[in-house]
Amino acid sequence: MAKLKVLLASSEVVPFAKTGGLADVAGSLPLALEELGVDIRVIMPKYASVKIAGNSTKIGKNIPVYFVENDDYFNRKELYGDKFGDYKDNLDRFAFFSREILERCKKEGFAPDIIHCNDWQTALVPVYLNTLYKYDIFFIDTKVLYTIHNMAYQGIFSKEEFPKMGLDWALFHINYFEFYDKVNLMKAGLIYSDAISTVSPTYAKEILTQEFGCGLEGVLRTRSNVLSGILNGIDYNLWSPEKDNKIFKKYSVETLRDKYVNKEMFQKEMGLKVDRNIPVFGMISRLADQKGADFVADIIDKMLNMKTQFVLLGTGDNKYHVIFEKIARKYPQSASISLKFDAVLAQKIYAASDMFFMPSRYEPCGLSQIISFKYGTIPVARQTGGLKDTVQEFDPKMGKGTGFTFVEPRSEDLLSAVKKSLSVYKDSPLWTSLVKSVMGLDYSWKTSAKEYINLFNRIMKK
Repeated sequence: MAKLKVLLASSEVVPFAKTGGLADVAGSLPLALEELGVDIRVIMPKYASVKIAGNSTKIGKNIPVYFVENDDYFNRKELYGDKFGDYKDNLDRFAFFSREILERCKKEGFAPDIIHCNDWQTALVPVYLNTLYKYDIFFIDTKVLYTIHNMAYQGIFSKEEFPKMGLDWALFHINYFEFYDKVNLMKAGLIYSDAISTVSPTYAKEILTQEFGCGLEGVLRTRSNVLSGILNGIDYNLWSPEKDNKIFKKYSVETLRDKYVNKEMFQKEMGLKVDRNIPVFGMISRLADQKGADFVADIIDKMLNMKTQFVLLGTGDNKYHVIFEKIARKYPQSASISLKFDAVLAQKIYAASDMFFMPSRYEPCGLSQIISFKYGTIPVARQTGGLKDTVQEFDPKMGKGTGFTFVEPRSEDLLSAVKKSLSVYKDSPLWTSLVKSVMGLDYSWKTSAKEYINLFNRIMKK
């Protein structure tokens, strides 16, 4: 049987360029697909961060990664914008990238069964396939899967920019690109793709509603028959306390006491009171309303007065920088606030914390709760999107569940979840059994990759 041929197109891919979870998916999913026998290739822009000579390299055992070169567009420090906002030529940049994806296929003699597009930056690929390349025999059997990683980022531009895409003005129409008199790339991508997926089963349902659809819920409802949700996985070669060289001491379920060695050494390093019995709440997040940073800010005084500690790593809205800097000054032995990006510190926080905050207003998938499981750190999370799919409320009587949850987006509900976690934490044998059970959960890419292959095969049969 011929190998399934897939080209994954993404504007960011680990380890070459990253701003968020999309890069993790684009760097990890291909490795799992290769293991399952797929002829998988990856394509991305060649940014300044890509330190590879030439226009291709390999990852995994033998996965080609193609780089689209254009120094005027991509040889920049940041991917999508700078401190002044989004780059003004983003439509030019990613229209060029989308055209080049198709041209590169022809140049490499690789006619994919599936082009797997991701987010608005590649939304023009299915459009071009169905317009400019409609009668190109090279792509006669090529289908497109379009994956939404976050509905909030849709690629919206002024209608004056429409000609930059090289398309007929007739497509500036409510049935295609037009969105409140603007150009919406994601909208067109959703309409022209053969199938649509998103990064968790719950988020796939949520985006059909006004609350989570960000104005495209109507379009999505018309395509709900080809919409599915596949949960993201993580790469346990990168995220495992048994293999992690960045933490103070490696540990496993069998050597769980060493987690608390990490905790004490971390407390010492961050200037917190050193005591392994004090519960530590960790949070690694963009500081924004979407992530529920305001809920944490609202309850932080009450929480720290319950003899707990709080460790934060992240950057974001200035108002939260001000709030959390004030907290750090007020509680020097109980709160450690690091307003920056630091990959090593992140791994230490996963290893040293007892609980992990994810109080998001919405969360398409979320990787942090899945990483925290592996490190034996228990999520305190809102039931939304991928968090709802992965974090089940712990029942102390039954000893079943994987974390502590709340439903309504309210500070007081987060505080209730914190109190539930503290009451279980006080019962040391019960807490230890919970920690060991979450460390044994399997959210590797292998399971998700099989689901993608099933989806690819379904698309090809249409």
